[in-house]
Amino acid sequence: MPPFASLLVIILFPQQFENNKNLPDLWWVVLVLLIDVGHVYSTLYRTYFDPAALKKQRSLLWTIPFFGFVAGVLMYSISHMLFWRLLAYVAVFHFIRQQYGFMRVYSRKESKIGFSSLIDNLSIYTAALCPLLYWHLRGPRNFNWFLEGDFFYLDVQALIFPLTVVYIVILAAYFCKEMLLFARYDYLNIPKIAIVSGTTLSWYFGIVYYNGDMAFTLLNVISHGIPYIGLVYLHGRKLHAKQSSNSRLLRLVFNRFGWVFFLIIIFLFAFIEEGIWDLTVWQEHNAVFGWRKIINLNLSEQTLSILVPLLALPQITHYILDGFIWKVKDDDFAWGKYR
Repeated sequence: MPPFASLLVIILFPQQFENNKNLPDLWWVVLVLLIDVGHVYSTLYRTYFDPAALKKQRSLLWTIPFFGFVAGVLMYSISHMLFWRLLAYVAVFHFIRQQYGFMRVYSRKESKIGFSSLIDNLSIYTAALCPLLYWHLRGPRNFNWFLEGDFFYLDVQALIFPLTVVYIVILAAYFCKEMLLFARYDYLNIPKIAIVSGTTLSWYFGIVYYNGDMAFTLLNVISHGIPYIGLVYLHGRKLHAKQSSNSRLLRLVFNRFGWVFFLIIIFLFAFIEEGIWDLTVWQEHNAVFGWRKIINLNLSEQTLSILVPLLALPQITHYILDGFIWKVKDDDFAWGKYR
């Protein structure tokens, strides 16, 4: 639902989204602070807040942030743009792999048909990668992933037409394949089709069609963050709602009305992190935080080389851990089978 609802909002109010270079504070709070940063902290419920996971995967859970921080400091010390560029491409990889992961969640009970799985995989990657390649070939847009210049631009627009042909052929092959399977088995996996369709729409309209920061952020963040938060919550309800859970916190947040506490906790973490970012680095959202009325910091490059990787550490850790915690096996989502 999120990508389709987001696109509907943009279609209903196109003048606010097309060719827009600025993200108003209210939109920034909802989309970036609450959803984008909030979904990063929802990973805590699957990892550091879960005593069983923390005990079983202790070495992994502490090794990843340690080496992530060391690598971040090293990259930022060499060049702050090198740091942001690497982080942008790691984020892109994470976003694409998440869409693949959602597709695998909804297709895990399907009969294994070789060509069908191959076309599925090719299609979900095409839906995301081709708009990104267009972005790199076309040159800068009215938006950035993190900040201006964090992508390489090739400016080879002659490749856009063949790329478009490949894009259309692969996605058409996917929907033809689904129709053939329906004709043969009288079965449609509607959630999986919706994931592929939603990914296609959100990445195409967010990057290619609407050249606006608001459209890109809305489609990108809503389609990525809300399903992730939902998956964490539903999975947590399955594991921890019963009294058998060995964590009082997890029993609380995954209880009948625990979603309120679930959201308050991740939103609080997000607010604190973004407040420190705004105070020390960006200084762009004074209307939201108001720090500069009290404090005006001017930090040295040496200090920033430590602080910026430290502030980025939650998302770096989230990007990496996400590759471990959602391994689908035997119709379950349990990493390392720690239960």
